[in-house]
Amino acid sequence: MEINSDFSSRVVVHSDQLEWQPSPMKGVDRRMLDRIGAEVARATTIVRYAPGSKFSAHTHTGGEEFIVLDGVFQDEHGDFPKGTYVRNPPTSQHTPGSDEGCVIFVKLWQFDKDDRTQFRKTMAEELAAPVDGVATAILHKDDRETVSYSHLDAGATYSSDEAGGIEVFVIGGSVTAGEDTLDKNAWLRLPEGAALSVTAGSEGAKLWMKTGHLPYAAAPDV
Repeated sequence: MEINSDFSSRVVVHSDQLEWQPSPMKGVDRRMLDRIGAEVARATTIVRYAPGSKFSAHTHTGGEEFIVLDGVFQDEHGDFPKGTYVRNPPTSQHTPGSDEGCVIFVKLWQFDKDDRTQFRKTMAEELAAPVDGVATAILHKDDRETVSYSHLDAGATYSSDEAGGIEVFVIGGSVTAGEDTLDKNAWLRLPEGAALSVTAGSEGAKLWMKTGHLPYAAAPDV
């Protein structure tokens, strides 16, 4: 399966307009943003857990990172409420689920295969002091990528010309990017060499962003 797999192209997905698709596990549905592969895939996905649903225990051979967008995600490592960022590196294991239900934005098979750093962060607690209406937290940085979280005041502009591609997910509020208005749960991916410039709407914006990673995009090595 291939979805938005041309990483040399600009892609915008208004994910709230997509139908939920069932996963192999009852009660767990998803909206696929990009994907290379079948059930084992390099994938960027929004996943919804119904109350009381869970996946079977499994190992993340290629790593997993996610943001909790709503509700409380749970596994044997703890409870992860809305606003939590989690990195589970290659070889990590868990049994994910949610008693009350939750929605997460998740990326699979996008780690350095030698990465073994596992952590969770409450994103808002990591924010630095705002500059020109923009407060940013660096959530993770290595030789391959930088992951950040930003709060933009109404009308504030955020720009980046980082090499290696740029990916933005709108967690709250809205931004304009060129001719596109990106509301909550919209996703933008810019190819290597493209620059980002977004301006927050009247309610401001909360953005998750990753840069530098697209040169490494490939199907899972299984």
